[in-house]
Amino acid sequence: MANSKTLGESLRRHGVTRRGFLKFCSATASLMALPPTMVPAIAAALERAKRPSVIWLSFQECTGCTESLTRSHAPTVESLIFDHVSLDYHHTLQVASGEAAEAAREAAMHENQGGYLLVVDGSIPLADPGYSTIAGISNVDMLRETAAGAAAIIAVGTCAAFGGLPKADPNPTGAVPVSEIIRDKPIVNVSGCPPIPVVITGVLAHFLTFGALPELDRYGRPMVFYGQSIHDRCYRRPFYDKGLFAETFDDEGARKGWCLYKMGCKGPMTYNACATAKWNNGTGWPVEAGHGCLGCSEPDFWDAGGFYNALSIPTSDVTGTVVTGAVAGAALGAAAALLNRGTQGEAREKHATVTVDDLEKGV
Repeated sequence: MANSKTLGESLRRHGVTRRGFLKFCSATASLMALPPTMVPAIAAALERAKRPSVIWLSFQECTGCTESLTRSHAPTVESLIFDHVSLDYHHTLQVASGEAAEAAREAAMHENQGGYLLVVDGSIPLADPGYSTIAGISNVDMLRETAAGAAAIIAVGTCAAFGGLPKADPNPTGAVPVSEIIRDKPIVNVSGCPPIPVVITGVLAHFLTFGALPELDRYGRPMVFYGQSIHDRCYRRPFYDKGLFAETFDDEGARKGWCLYKMGCKGPMTYNACATAKWNNGTGWPVEAGHGCLGCSEPDFWDAGGFYNALSIPTSDVTGTVVTGAVAGAALGAAAALLNRGTQGEAREKHATVTVDDLEKGV
């Protein structure tokens, strides 16, 4: 369970050297797009921070979000659990099972009332409780019970954030996201199917570093990771602006690395950090491997069109009009960015701020 030790004390107890700690702080600053001058401030904040208790609930999901979490490299899941947070309940990673597992959840809730973080992955079925239960408790009842004493909630994955695959038409289980059930707690949506590993751990690191939940976009996602579209960050964007598109996966355009928009790439409509944070220890991402973006971090992406069909034609004459392609790309990017950001007032009204002091004292 979470204790009174600070993060700095816990790090030293686990044999982490000052040099190693500062290297981690440098990686954290880079991940959050902060200048190197912020490293001392990050180190000081983490040194003083208390390890919050974390309860992780998994509902209608495929375990892909946990699989992604275990592949994070900055910070690693080991450092996250042992050095940053007290992960007191997690179906996949915990040793306990059965009554012992549920006892751990109840103890974490009781001992940290109003001061623990609740992480949820998977959608919640409302059509029939029997679609998904844990220890004989329906998902919706477990969510409400556990959320009641939480300081804040992190909805990990598109299923928890927006309903995901279970919510896709015709939605036989009556699946809904966390936000449709819990309306009186701050919720951060870390969408993706699954989310990028370092984005999951980065949100927690951001909280510990700055003592508050990150700035959110209109969908409740952290702006630091979801503030720009895949299209804006994509290395193939210059080909889009020139009107150069792959028509099939094995044509000349595909071999030359041209834009995949006409192959169904949803990059212009999708907001995520795939192009910068990347996957597999930062070595690559789907578009770099030759496949278009599926738009998995957006609401209702399963119902938003076929994977291999473009939602619209980007230009009237993509093969002969370079200027048209550039203008269309710029206009699309600007319009999508404006839509994604919404107004700061709406974000502040929907998502309250929770600080480290709130976690320690209760909110």
